[in-house]
Amino acid sequence: MTASERANQLVQIAAEAAAEKLADNIIAYDVSDQLVITDAFVLCSAANDRQVRSIVDEIEKRLREDAGAKPIRREGEREGRWVLLDYADIIVHVQHEEDRVYYALERLWKDCPPVPLPEDINAHSEQRVRAGDGQ
Repeated sequence: MTASERANQLVQIAAEAAAEKLADNIIAYDVSDQLVITDAFVLCSAANDRQVRSIVDEIEKRLREDAGAKPIRREGEREGRWVLLDYADIIVHVQHEEDRVYYALERLWKDCPPVPLPEDINAHSEQRVRAGDGQ
């Protein structure tokens, strides 16, 4: 079983929205073979709590406007460290960088196939890394 066309559409919209708000390390996994509750996970991180909230707001806005999707559940917003948006077809995890490293969701889902995202989706992160290295 693979992620539905609808799930793939939502993944693309969520990833693009996260990129617009400069989310780091945006990735997506097709978890449909492992879970019955959803088809895909989108993971991304932010440098601070304010950026986590900004990314979440943009993802919700774009999914509502572009796909008519509303989250059926939203968790972690008050703390602003790890917000989970459940859209049934996909689940979006927006994490503070420290929480992303600590919980390492990528390790849990590494055996699931990645959902292809546009090549430039993480371009801003790569530019920031190169600038920090002095290249």
